[in-house]
Amino acid sequence: MTDPGWALQKAVYGVLTSDADVIAALGGAHIYDHVPRKTARPYVTFARSVTRDWSTGSDAGHEHTLTLRVWAQATGVKKAAAVSDAIRAALHDQALAPDGHRLVNLQHEFSEIRRVEDGETLSGIVRFRAVTEAL
Repeated sequence: MTDPGWALQKAVYGVLTSDADVIAALGGAHIYDHVPRKTARPYVTFARSVTRDWSTGSDAGHEHTLTLRVWAQATGVKKAAAVSDAIRAALHDQALAPDGHRLVNLQHEFSEIRRVEDGETLSGIVRFRAVTEAL
């Protein structure tokens, strides 16, 4: 069986890299697990991911906290918010198909945008909670 956290991340990546609104907000499919050197902003990275056992007496299941980070120029609060909104719309309550698992639900928990201390960067957080069951 595929690791449930990895399966969910792959499914999320597939949705985000094919969603027209996310691609338009980013100016391309700039969604990374590992950011290539000298990548121009805005882009999105996978950040903190937590997977917890959520099994019942008869079924294996997992609860996930999945965090995506939005990186943008400090002058681009509107741009960072547009990317965050597009991600939320693409994923909240959507029926993804993680390999080897059934997605029970995927809920947006919160979004936040902050100015980074370098004064040149904005960092946004878009957090989701998901529950999956093994097939």
